[in-house]
Amino acid sequence: MRSEFQAAIAQLIAEKGLPREVVMETVANALLAAYRKSFGGGENVRIEVDKNGEVHVWASKRVVAQTKDLNEEISLAEAQRLIPKAALGQFIDVDSSFIFARIPTQTAKQVILQRIREAEHEHLYDQIKNWIGEIRLGTLTRKDPVRGWLVDFDLDKTDKIEGIMPISEEVPTERYRAGQRIRLFVYDVRRVQGRMLQILVSRTHRDLVRRLFESEVPEIYEGTVEIKGIAREPGSRSKVAVVARQDGLDPIGSCVGVRGSRINNIVRELNDEKIDIIQWSADPATFVANSLSPVKPLKVDLRDLDHTALVTVLEKQLSLAIGKDGQNARLAAKLTGWRVDVTKPVEGETYEEPTHEIQEPVPTFTTRRERPQGRHERGESGSRRSSTHPRGGKHHNPPYGYDRN
Repeated sequence: MRSEFQAAIAQLIAEKGLPREVVMETVANALLAAYRKSFGGGENVRIEVDKNGEVHVWASKRVVAQTKDLNEEISLAEAQRLIPKAALGQFIDVDSSFIFARIPTQTAKQVILQRIREAEHEHLYDQIKNWIGEIRLGTLTRKDPVRGWLVDFDLDKTDKIEGIMPISEEVPTERYRAGQRIRLFVYDVRRVQGRMLQILVSRTHRDLVRRLFESEVPEIYEGTVEIKGIAREPGSRSKVAVVARQDGLDPIGSCVGVRGSRINNIVRELNDEKIDIIQWSADPATFVANSLSPVKPLKVDLRDLDHTALVTVLEKQLSLAIGKDGQNARLAAKLTGWRVDVTKPVEGETYEEPTHEIQEPVPTFTTRRERPQGRHERGESGSRRSSTHPRGGKHHNPPYGYDRN
């Protein structure tokens, strides 16, 4: 039985692809479980399987003057033959390899196979769970009308792993087909009934944009440029706030690349989703102003009372600041965390116009660098901070408001 047992272990290691130590520990635990299932008790029994497949069984027994339970006790005389200094009341490990032969073969086989399946599942999960937060290349296999697209990740254990892109994670403007190779963001790995793993993936997750930037922009991957925030409406537009962590480094230029090579690679991967690269600022008013790219506001007042940014822009740029269906202001609110109210200048009051005219962004990307920080004010109804040009007036026109949520 020992030689057959050793051959079976060798076969398990070869077929399952599990580390040898994992198989040995699993088999030992399975044998112990089989023994307890067949005979009960056995809490004092310990089973080990060495790298050669040899089984060693040990029983912890109490040294007594006269034994009453041979499974739990050992006489002083016998104990001292094993350990000369053994004393009454002491517990010693006694070689009990005969137990191995008493375990019913069929029971042992069933329990071992069950435990091996559990170990295989756990080992696979330990490997796959590290995918969370990463981009993986998968192949769309078929569309389930309820669960969404099923994905194949070219793994050996395809019968134990199921990739799913739920319908809610599909980009509305993208068209998918069976057999399509596509890069997907892994946002969760779950154990499901039937001892299968589910890899949940997305094309809409904002961290898909983050990982694409990390893969295309070495400065972001190395940490000299940091992404401070991402606001995204998948398939349409994203705003990405960046800041340099190294003096003299242009964070926006790093993201754009020579002749737009880096950002264009990202845009192509996102099927021409527009991307605004924004200069992050620690000053909230300046950050809000930057976030409304491609518009350069005349003034930004921050009202702490209701966490609202009151933004004044040129009348001819009002529609551009708000964006189609409010998208530009809405993304700015998501990016900055402030509710954004956009308004035109008050009639009769003048502002210095921006030094250059901002046009509608090009189809691939737009960028917005940090503007000089303006002065700060405090009003009667709570804290108010503003980033403004000289001769700026107070806010009177009804604003177009967009919440950060």
